[in-house]
Amino acid sequence: MKYALIQRTCSTACLLGLLLALSQGLSHGDRGVVHAQQGGSRSADTELSIRHYRRGNTYNNQERYDEAIKEYELSVAADPEMLDSYRNMANIHYSQGRYDEAIPNFIRFVNLYDGAPDTALRSALANLGRLLRDRGEYDRAIEFDLRALEADRDNESLVYLTGNDYLNAGESDKALQVYEKAVELQPDNAFLHRTLGRIYDDQGELEVALRHYRKAAEIDPGSDFYQELVTTTQDRIEWEEQE
Repeated sequence: MKYALIQRTCSTACLLGLLLALSQGLSHGDRGVVHAQQGGSRSADTELSIRHYRRGNTYNNQERYDEAIKEYELSVAADPEMLDSYRNMANIHYSQGRYDEAIPNFIRFVNLYDGAPDTALRSALANLGRLLRDRGEYDRAIEFDLRALEADRDNESLVYLTGNDYLNAGESDKALQVYEKAVELQPDNAFLHRTLGRIYDDQGELEVALRHYRKAAEIDPGSDFYQELVTTTQDRIEWEEQE
């Protein structure tokens, strides 16, 4: 089943509030959901779910968050695929620091989401990965972190934040996954190749590191820094082979 989001017209003050909320990862906008079944008809459960969703939005806009949560819970009880209700519940819990409740709702939202990535999906994936990393659940986090990179492929800051979190936690294998995904998505980014090479370098995999240093130097031939990395790494490999 697919959902289309319809933005309703609101006042200037409402619009400013919505923009602020979106910047914080919390949607206060009163957004209707058209849940079309095959053949274009709606079931009674779907109609009930949409009514609860809209009531939840009304309470959400009024900052009556506990009442909004109850309406969203009734919405997904009527229709377990009402992804916007999961998203809004996750955002409310997240904004109030109730992360145990936010995580499962973020997961339901991102797993139900179907279509081209938008701001809501990118925000949900980034928040979900960060929450799981903060809890030390690295094996769960990496799945969503890689999906976040895929959904926001030009976001270098997300790459460095995520990769450094794993490095600082001693999870170098997952940091490698992050940077490997990053260079796959941004193959002409010299600094990403350099960073990936440095991680392999630190692990003693000099041949792999050299390959990425060479790629960085190829992308940015005017950089003395990258060329020096290539030269010194070649010298180290030759020195090790002579021992």
